[in-house]
Parts: sequence; structure tokens; C-alpha cells
Amino acid sequence: MTNKQFEQNNQPLSNSLFLDIQKDILSGAIKPETKLTEQTLCKKYNVSRTPVREAFRQLESDGLIENIPNRGAFVIGLTKRDISDLFDLRCLFEVQAIEWAIKRMSDEEVDAAREVIEFMEFYTLKDDTEKVLHFNSSFHNLIYQGTKDRMLQKTLSTYQTYLKHSAPPRTFSGDYLRTILEEHKAIFDAIDARNVAAGRIAMEKHMTQSKLRRMSKYF
Repeated sequence: MTNKQFEQNNQPLSNSLFLDIQKDILSGAIKPETKLTEQTLCKKYNVSRTPVREAFRQLESDGLIENIPNRGAFVIGLTKRDISDLFDLRCLFEVQAIEWAIKRMSDEEVDAAREVIEFMEFYTLKDDTEKVLHFNSSFHNLIYQGTKDRMLQKTLSTYQTYLKHSAPPRTFSGDYLRTILEEHKAIFDAIDARNVAAGRIAMEKHMTQSKLRRMSKYF
């Protein structure tokens, strides 16, 4: 990727670089224990040393690399336990998010969520996995926005990114798509009815089942 391509993104060059390296680490394209050098990354991503140094700081802050004195920066990545813990933490925050969203979402936001569910159903019938997963993420993002809490939105968006990029390549059956559709419809029904208790139950079930489905694919 060239500097020009980075600049076309509506974000600083260093942040674009950070996101690219983050994705490569989480996906396994850059393996754990790999030594990262400024020179190598400058060449790989076609950037100068300044954004690389800033990306290093962000990656270390996020716990994805470790700077060892006199040795350099090494990739840590995510362990099986890290991934399991991320799912458990995400579940706790998603349940809180649905409670606040149900209480705080406007009627227009509920209508937007309804439309996303309709798209999920349409593409489920077509067995279009890519589209279903796209609207899956969109639905959760609408819930995050509906909480009206910026810190919770940021936390959940981070968890969603980590779990998405760390997932191995997968194939999905029609049964899988129909299952996650029904789980999301149960969550939406609670939103539409403004039923906090039902929303918490539906979200906790969805998150628990998501962990079981994903962890069976990892290991």
C-alpha cells in the first residue's frame, strides 16, 4: 500500500498503518514471536519511519507487541485464553449495551434496526454469508450507538474488531445463518417491545452461543 493510498483514508496515516498491522497480527499473517523492525515495516507497508514508530506505540499499548530492551519489538498476538476472555468480557458489555439501548434508542433508531434485521433475513434466504455477517455487525453497531455512551461504544467496537480479525477462515451452513438470524430477531423483538429483561436474556444467549460456535472453529 502506498502513502497516497493511506492518505485517501479519512484518518491519520499512523492510525491507518496501526489498523493494517493490527489486522495482520490478529489474523496470523504476522506470527506471534515475530520480531518487528522499523525497516521491515517501512518496506512492507511503503511508509516512512514516523508512522511506524507511532503504530508501534499503539500496538504496545493494546498488548499486541512487546518491546524488550536491547532486543526489539516482538509480536504477542492472542492466545486461546485471550480469545476466550474477550468473548466473556464482550458478553458482559453487550448485555449492558442492550439494556441501555432499549431505554435510550429513539423510534428512528429502532426503525433502522428493523431495516437491518430485514436485510439479514433477505440475505439469509439467499445464503449470502458475506452480506449476513455485514448486517450482523451493523445491527450490533446500532445497539452500541443506541446506548448513547461513547466509552461503551469504543470498548465494544474494539472487542468486535479483535474477535473478527482473529477468526480463522470459515465456511457457514444455511443452518448457521438461520440460527444467527433467529438470535438477532429475538434481540430486535425485545428492542421493539422496549422489554429490557427480554433483551438481556436474548443478548446473553446470543453471546454465549457465539462463543461456543467460534471457539469450536479455533481449536
